[in-house]
Amino acid sequence: MGWQVIIAPSASSDLADIVRYIALHNSDAAARVGFELVARAEGLTQFPEKGRAVPEFRNPELREIICRSYRIIYRLEWKTQQIQIVRFWHGARGFPHIPGGG
Repeated sequence: MGWQVIIAPSASSDLADIVRYIALHNSDAAARVGFELVARAEGLTQFPEKGRAVPEFRNPELREIICRSYRIIYRLEWKTQQIQIVRFWHGARGFPHIPGGG
């Protein structure tokens, strides 16, 4: 059995905020960006170590991939083979807060 992607409440909230903000200007673009972010996150099931370690933290289980201007930050849980998406974070927002610590 392969890895499973789980979107944490913090990431779900981020995604809703991103889509809502973009929709103020272009609802079609908002849907495209939202779907693209989720698709990139789900794509990690094949290569969970694809992303780099998050530079702000010294935790090898906390990784990120970049999609457009967004950082998809995730935690690898080896025992359960789960990829927990913890944040969808716009790069211009500065330092991300990671629930449960980094």
